[in-house]
Amino acid sequence: MNKVRRNDNVMVITGKDRGKTGLVRQVIIKKNRLIVDGVNMIKKHQRPRTQQGVPVAGGIVVREAPLAASNVMVVCKECGKATRTGLRIRQDGVKVRVCKRCGADID
Repeated sequence: MNKVRRNDNVMVITGKDRGKTGLVRQVIIKKNRLIVDGVNMIKKHQRPRTQQGVPVAGGIVVREAPLAASNVMVVCKECGKATRTGLRIRQDGVKVRVCKRCGADID
């Protein structure tokens, strides 16, 4: 069970984008990296090419680059702060992530 999942609201805690928040768009488990909307933006120089007979324009494309998962913290929905997460098993036997600050369920 991962600490950070897709569609989680996270805050960057270190690096050039420190303090920014965004939704996790993709989790790359094997490399322990995340792609977060609007964070870690890079400029990629793309060549013009054709895709099934349709030309795709080239140019400088601005997009998100992967970010190390250790550089972000999940933002709690209840207290609104970046927090560590813990696990709790509910009465119905389902594991849920919980906020270490306020104890609220994140899932």
